[in-house]
Amino acid sequence: MSFGPARPLEQLYATRSSIKWRRYPADVLPVFVAEMDFDVEPSILDRVAETLRHSDTGYLDSAGPLAPAFVAFAREEWGWDVDPEWVHLATDVTVGVVEALRLAIPAVGGHVVLTPPVYPPFFEMVHEADAVPVTVPLLEDEGWSLDLPGIEAAFAAGADALLLCNPHNPTGRCHSRTVLEELAALAARYGVFVVSDEVHAPLAHPGTVFTPFAPIARAAGAPSVTVTSASKAWNLAGLKCAVIIAADERSAALLTELPEELAARTSILGLHANLAALSCRPWRDDLVELLVANVALLEAELAIHAPAVRLVKPDAGYLAWLDFRGTDLGDDPARVLIDEGRVALNSGLPFGEPGRGFARINLACNPETVVEAVQRIAAGLRSANHRVSPLPL
Repeated sequence: MSFGPARPLEQLYATRSSIKWRRYPADVLPVFVAEMDFDVEPSILDRVAETLRHSDTGYLDSAGPLAPAFVAFAREEWGWDVDPEWVHLATDVTVGVVEALRLAIPAVGGHVVLTPPVYPPFFEMVHEADAVPVTVPLLEDEGWSLDLPGIEAAFAAGADALLLCNPHNPTGRCHSRTVLEELAALAARYGVFVVSDEVHAPLAHPGTVFTPFAPIARAAGAPSVTVTSASKAWNLAGLKCAVIIAADERSAALLTELPEELAARTSILGLHANLAALSCRPWRDDLVELLVANVALLEAELAIHAPAVRLVKPDAGYLAWLDFRGTDLGDDPARVLIDEGRVALNSGLPFGEPGRGFARINLACNPETVVEAVQRIAAGLRSANHRVSPLPL
């Protein structure tokens, strides 16, 4: 196990080719897309390299050894007992969500509840499944919690499914057991299929209890599947491997109808990387410790240099939701800050209507990068305020 500081930014720009390092010019600090600045854990790299050395680069037809590995991880991490036969492969979390929806809702014209502000590809996934999104925004005044009365109204109006984001992206909130139990009861009552994206779950912060939805759904009699991966917690998104897990017997039967090609389109390198990652908990624990410190650092730096910007403190993960509504940057502060501060955040607008005036920042970086990001945000605020200030008479 080896977890240390990320390489200097100039090295990352020189050696990495992902969109985080290629979308903007090198003078723009990239703290947007959800990938880490840190190197992949060495034993994961060794497992992938060994797979390549054996020329083991063919096709997959099932989760194979990843199923029992995930079963053991889920039991030890969350006390969630999973039937290994209920674990299926998907190319990534988004593909898993789409394929699950295609099985569970009408072929055309189904209605899927989303809870914005929420991970922007959720909207694309619903459209890809030939369905219609029904938005029930989170309750900001209640700590960005699920609006259960609003969700029940959507269910009663004929919704077919709900996409649950747990922990929630972008707020970083882990939904409470009580809220999830009430949601499961509603899903059971109205026969609504719940797809739970739990990809950030391994990154719950100390003092936070992450509750997987599947066992709660099963107890309530609600149809549900969970889609997850080691991709976020161990920085493996480009290796393309995720799992879809049934919560109950009906959903397990449904997943047997997944296209055979779904497993074949999953990377065998990704499967081996996921296998190795699930054993790399000390590295993950060190990462979480740094993330918590970075959240505290971000809050302190904002209080000093940009007090008009409010942090929504996350319970999990390395993404943080920033409220710029107390500034003069308008509906899309991220767009302004690219030009005025040379810092790239995620725009809040694609997260849905409640994202107006917000932006998302990525804290999976060195503390020095957090400090630099806040300094650039502050500089952008000063520059924008100067630009819009009226001329003296």
